[in-house]
Amino acid sequence: MIYVATVHWRSDAWIEIQAAYLERHITEPFRVFACLEDIDERFTDRFDVVVPAAGPHAGKLNLLAQHILDEADPDDLLMFLDGDAFPIADVVGASRAALQRSELVAIRRDENLGDLQPHPSFCVTTASTWRRLRGDWLSGYGWIRADGTTVTDVGGNLLFLLEASHTTWTPLLRTHQFTEHPIWFGVYGSVVYHHGAGFRPVLSRWDEAERPEPALRAAERLPGVGRPVARWNRRRAERWNTRRSGEAASVSADIRAKIQDPRAFTDLLSGNISLGPPTD
Repeated sequence: MIYVATVHWRSDAWIEIQAAYLERHITEPFRVFACLEDIDERFTDRFDVVVPAAGPHAGKLNLLAQHILDEADPDDLLMFLDGDAFPIADVVGASRAALQRSELVAIRRDENLGDLQPHPSFCVTTASTWRRLRGDWLSGYGWIRADGTTVTDVGGNLLFLLEASHTTWTPLLRTHQFTEHPIWFGVYGSVVYHHGAGFRPVLSRWDEAERPEPALRAAERLPGVGRPVARWNRRRAERWNTRRSGEAASVSADIRAKIQDPRAFTDLLSGNISLGPPTD
C-alpha cells in the first residue's frame, strides 16, 4: 500500500489538481491522509482520511505520519507530498528504484541557496524506516548555506536524524523549470512537479537575496536623519517585495491554468530521471 500524507491550507485550489495527478500516475493501491485547515468541509470526500489539525506545516506532517503508522505494514511506502505538488510520471517506480540503494528519497533544493535537507514537498520512505528514525519534519537543525550563513527550515531535524543514524538518502534534484525563477514552478527527477508557494505569498529566500541593498545604510545610524532614512529604506524594500511578488503571482496563475490539462502538461516534459548520489 502507498500512503500519501498531504496538507492543504486556507485554499482548495490544488485539491482537485493533485487528486487527478495522483489517480493518473499511481497505479498501485494508495490512500491519501490529509490535513485541511480553513477549507470547506465538502472537500473532505476527496481524501481517504482527514486529520483535523491547525498550526505549523511540519507539525501537521508529523501528525499525519503518526496516523498512517497506526495502520501501515512495515514495507508499505509513506509518501509526503505538499498540497501544491503532484506526480507527473511513475513516481512510485522511481521511488522504489531509489530505495534499492538508500532508505529514503526526497526532493533536495540545491537551488535554494544550497539547501541540504530533505524537503517535504516530496519524500518517500518505508513505514519501518520512518518508525526507526522517529521521523520529524520540524526545523531546528541547521546547515551553512551558499552565502555562508547558518539556516534551518522544515526538514532540518530529519536531516539530523538521517546523519546521526548514518541512514543514506537519495536526493531528487531539479530537472525542469517553466520560468527563470530557480525555486518556484519546478520538476524534480522528471517525476514530481512542485509549484511552490501555492498557499502563501510568492516570495522566496532566493528572491530576498536578490533584493537590492538599502541605499544609505550607514546613514540609518546617524543622529537626526537615521530614523527617516530607515523608514525610507523599509518602504523601498516593501515596494520591491510587492512588485516581485506580484510578478511571480501572475506567472503562478498562468502556470496553474495550464496544469488543469494533465495531458497537455505532461507533453511539455521530457528527459530521464535525475537523482543525486546517495548520501554517506
